[in-house]
Amino acid sequence: MKELQYLNKYFVKYKYRFLLGIFITIVAQIFSLFIPQLVSHGINMIYAYVKNPTSDIGFIRKELLIILGLILGATIIAGVLTFLMRQTLIVMSRYVEFDLKNEVFQQYERLSQYFYKNNRTGDLMNRISEDVGKVRMYVGPAVMYTINTIIRFVIVIIYMYNVSPQLTLYTLLPLPLLSYFIFKLSKEINIRSTLYQENLSTLSSFTQEIFSGIRVIKAYALESQQHDKFGELSIESRDKNMKLAYVNALFGPLMILLIGLSNLVVIYFGGMMYINGTIANIGTIAEFILYVNMLTWPVASIGWVSSLVQEAEASQKRINEFLKIEPEIKNHTTKEEEIHGTIAFKNVSYTYEDTQIKALKHISFEIKKGETLAILGKTGSGKSTILSLLCRLYDIKEGEILMDGKPLHTLNLECLRNSIGIVPQDAFLFSDSIQNNIKFGKETATDEEVREAAKLAVVHDNIMQFKNQYDTVLGERGITLSGGQKQRVSIARALLKNPDILLFDDCLSAVDTETEEQILTNLFQFCQNKTTIIVSHRVSSAKNADKIIILEDGEIIQQGTHFQLLNEEGYYKELYWKQLSEKELS
Repeated sequence: MKELQYLNKYFVKYKYRFLLGIFITIVAQIFSLFIPQLVSHGINMIYAYVKNPTSDIGFIRKELLIILGLILGATIIAGVLTFLMRQTLIVMSRYVEFDLKNEVFQQYERLSQYFYKNNRTGDLMNRISEDVGKVRMYVGPAVMYTINTIIRFVIVIIYMYNVSPQLTLYTLLPLPLLSYFIFKLSKEINIRSTLYQENLSTLSSFTQEIFSGIRVIKAYALESQQHDKFGELSIESRDKNMKLAYVNALFGPLMILLIGLSNLVVIYFGGMMYINGTIANIGTIAEFILYVNMLTWPVASIGWVSSLVQEAEASQKRINEFLKIEPEIKNHTTKEEEIHGTIAFKNVSYTYEDTQIKALKHISFEIKKGETLAILGKTGSGKSTILSLLCRLYDIKEGEILMDGKPLHTLNLECLRNSIGIVPQDAFLFSDSIQNNIKFGKETATDEEVREAAKLAVVHDNIMQFKNQYDTVLGERGITLSGGQKQRVSIARALLKNPDILLFDDCLSAVDTETEEQILTNLFQFCQNKTTIIVSHRVSSAKNADKIIILEDGEIIQQGTHFQLLNEEGYYKELYWKQLSEKELS
């Protein structure tokens, strides 16, 4: 139960619902306990008449009808109160589920890039869906039936003790045996539930990857191979679930068996006590049998509730593992501040913790507000890392990054990222309309603003050729569009945001040369008063920049303007003549 203590704050939050549910449960149990007493009274009346037939049969009939009416009334009231109990406690569990899912989602948003590199998407989804669902079953049905069982046990045993202490003792004899079996089975359920949930996460992750990469699988004709792997994981999941179900299945029959033993005890010892005169009325035996049977469902539910608690604890443990992770990237201030866009890297080095690859080595440069910097270099030279560091997706440990003369990590993180528009190398689009994808960074934008941004990104004409134009709904990850179209929609999204800083990470790689020239012309006009960094493999994207730096193995090997770099031997000049000759040949 240690892991489930995390949920106590929600019981405090919804304490009034919780306490109301307990109160209704107590009242419902009191009304339900009238029934055995009324039945006992009715049986005693009938038995007395059988022993003495001279009694007034009309009076007895009238009394029996009153007893039946009272039993019916008590049953209806107890049923209504039980309904209200469920409405109170089960609805509370839905509120807790809502809060917990939001808490987990917010934690996912706060965690750094390293977290997502080390955890699979399917596992993340499983924890916010399956695991939270298991926890809700604890907060709702498990807690409700536990309260119901405890209250019923206490009230029923008090009533039984008041009627006959000795017979009550005999009736409760099987309970120690019941407690022992519950403890042993609950421990086993916890172990098997944890194994099943872990396997379910593996299965979810595998399935998610297959669906995301279905085009590659079809292209390589690997459907049967992946089907076999899925089959193996499914069989493993089934086996673990069957082992869990096997243990769960033992609870019900075991509880009913022990209740049956209690009934036999009541009949035998109660009968002997009546014969010996210890019990005055025969109806007491019937009353006790009804009491024991009133405990049948609560006792039988102990197994189910124990199973729910053990499964919830296993799930909450998996959730807590993520909730306890402290984000590496923290916002150190809530002060609102304006970002202008003067950027300076001073002797910055960066090593990725997961791979220990040193991506940047003693990088220094400066860009003033309104200037454009182009970064060129081979794949893996550290170009994208510079942009990631500017967005504070990672924090540096060597050197210093200044924004408007202030250390980057001291700025309000939300203000910083709101002032940046980034077009990543891998353009990500959502399964939504093209218009909503472009408006992603500025939801309040008008239709005219959206179209203007699309025109600047030279994608407007392509969109207008679609049947539903800007209302065209894209497939997952924008699969409906070509690579070049996805890149241009991403560019339109960044331009619509109209930030002070624009970062373009090789975002024209899938665009033809002519379209690239149009986009670049539009961009340089649009970005005149904005700080812009363009990462590219093409000289054409860099030649109009105010400053160009060339990276190789994380180090700056050349820097200057287009004309300065053309007048010195090195990577830039070689790349320029190579791409120029390729253009002429094409």
